[in-house]
Amino acid sequence: MNATLSQLCRLPTAPFCEQHVGHYIRQYCVKNGIKLRADRHGNLLAGSRVRGAQWVFVAHMDHPGMTAIDAPGKGVVRAKFQGYVLARCVRGAKILFHTDAGVVAGVVTQVVQDPKDKTAKEVRVKVRGVVPPGSIGMFHVEQSAAKGGVLRSRALDDLAGVAAILVALKNSKTAVALFTRAEEVGFIGAIAAAKSGTLIRKTDRLISVECSARQPYAPQGKGVIIRVGDRSSVFDADATWQIEQCAQALAKVNKKFRFQRALMPGGSCEATALRAFGYRAAAVCIPLGNYHNMTPEKRGVAAEYISLSDWQNLADLLTALNAVKPADGQPELRKRLETRFAKY
Repeated sequence: MNATLSQLCRLPTAPFCEQHVGHYIRQYCVKNGIKLRADRHGNLLAGSRVRGAQWVFVAHMDHPGMTAIDAPGKGVVRAKFQGYVLARCVRGAKILFHTDAGVVAGVVTQVVQDPKDKTAKEVRVKVRGVVPPGSIGMFHVEQSAAKGGVLRSRALDDLAGVAAILVALKNSKTAVALFTRAEEVGFIGAIAAAKSGTLIRKTDRLISVECSARQPYAPQGKGVIIRVGDRSSVFDADATWQIEQCAQALAKVNKKFRFQRALMPGGSCEATALRAFGYRAAAVCIPLGNYHNMTPEKRGVAAEYISLSDWQNLADLLTALNAVKPADGQPELRKRLETRFAKY
């Protein structure tokens, strides 16, 4: 298994508490000679800029989780939960709080839910140690356990996307990436980047790189998915077409490479938010099991899981795409249509 993928998925993270993932990205960029800068919101831009249109891969550094607020009683922690996870899944869940002094285990004893969507908003956790305010709490499930070509981990969405982008950055000198914060509470980092315009440009072709809840028509093990849309919108047609052309070319030279094309309505991704603010955006993803750690019957929590071959296909596609210059229109398609028209 790829070391970057394994290491990243072991890091604690939650909305607005992405410091451990951000530190890993910074160290990775220093080690590999990759330029990196940040905006005032904490988003990170990696890679070298050139004039004109560029592909910019986008992935978020957070995952649904909790942050400690206070200790209302001995052995009890009150924590804020952020991210879409149903309250009934969180009740009784085992938790690990990550503190400066080490990991503290606990169990959720009480959940306050949002009356509209039934998601967890605040929890009380019975703990076996001291948990300072601000400590990150995550579900105590498998971490980076690979078996039979499947990786199980507590936070693949979207640390698997971050890992694939980092591989592409290392493999291609022209790759550029935006790593965002607080996607799980409504694309907050992506919105900040779009509104400020300090890291991304209107000439960019932005590609959201995600893990998306698997669908019957887009199964695991069948390759990376060219995502034509999500629950909220459809994406840039020209960029989507170019990604597919690149995938087809890659499949001809790499017999292990596989890809799919599908609408993935299991959730909304940052491409939707970026397009809403006037940017041209498309998306790729890999199918995810146990989305947001929720079991299929939505009665408990478990590790998320992905196909390792799907993830490798994702990393390979991102690397290959950097050899393709973003363009407007679909010239090869138009040429075929013109030929057909002339014939008849």
